Amino acid sequence: MKIAFIGGGNMATALIAGMVKGGGATQVHVVDPNPEALERLAAQYGASTSGAIDAAVADADAIVLAVKPQQMRDVANALAPHLTGGPLVLSIAAGIRGADLARWLGGYGAIVRAMPNTPALIGMGVTGLVALAGVSDAQRTLADGVLRAVGQTVWLDDEALIDPVTAVSGSGPAYVFYFLEAMQAAAVEMGLSAEQGKQLALATFAGATELAAQSDESLAVLRQRVTSKGGTTHAAISSMETAGVKAAIVDAMKAAAARGRELGDELGAD
Repeated sequence: MKIAFIGGGNMATALIAGMVKGGGATQVHVVDPNPEALERLAAQYGASTSGAIDAAVADADAIVLAVKPQQMRDVANALAPHLTGGPLVLSIAAGIRGADLARWLGGYGAIVRAMPNTPALIGMGVTGLVALAGVSDAQRTLADGVLRAVGQTVWLDDEALIDPVTAVSGSGPAYVFYFLEAMQAAAVEMGLSAEQGKQLALATFAGATELAAQSDESLAVLRQRVTSKGGTTHAAISSMETAGVKAAIVDAMKAAAARGRELGDELGAD
């Protein structure tokens, strides 16, 4: 199997590493204008490389578009003449709608949109995917294999749900880091060292997440079991509720999803 990557940044590197490690790709080709990135990928993963889109991508089974949304139109226009072999086109760019990408590719329809997140860098990502009508069952399986190399996959029936996925999991690691920062800051204010605060916060997050993953009970029940009425946890949760923390988090995620839709409008406009 040959996989071509347009863009050799962090997410592309994570996908390449996961596929090579898992044996999911026998050949990897990377296109990127940065010679240092190409040298690194060639040395670490045996990838063939080029500084611009050329005939080397034409015989790929899948072409992963791992560029910034603002670059996608130009990349698609350059890629369109090289799709003669009927490859899967897998886009991991936020906001770029399948219909717009298909139009820029000259009406090409074998497109899967995907939204991975940064824990893919350590093989613990989660990706939402949606396939356009022109994607075959084999290509859907191929797309799933590419993203499963770096974590879990969640398939969607409606492309409009990619924006909520972006808001929940695509942007989600930043929310976790933000909360961890706050826990560390509180620890320091209460007399612990920054390193102690970080260690306690990280271990608490990791342990609570794993407990929730292994439990059949709802998140609300798990929270309630830690929250004895009149106790320390109850005092903390009550303070957060009074401050509207939960509502603020929900509003923040809705803002992220709305920005995803706006990006689609902005970047897809003629």
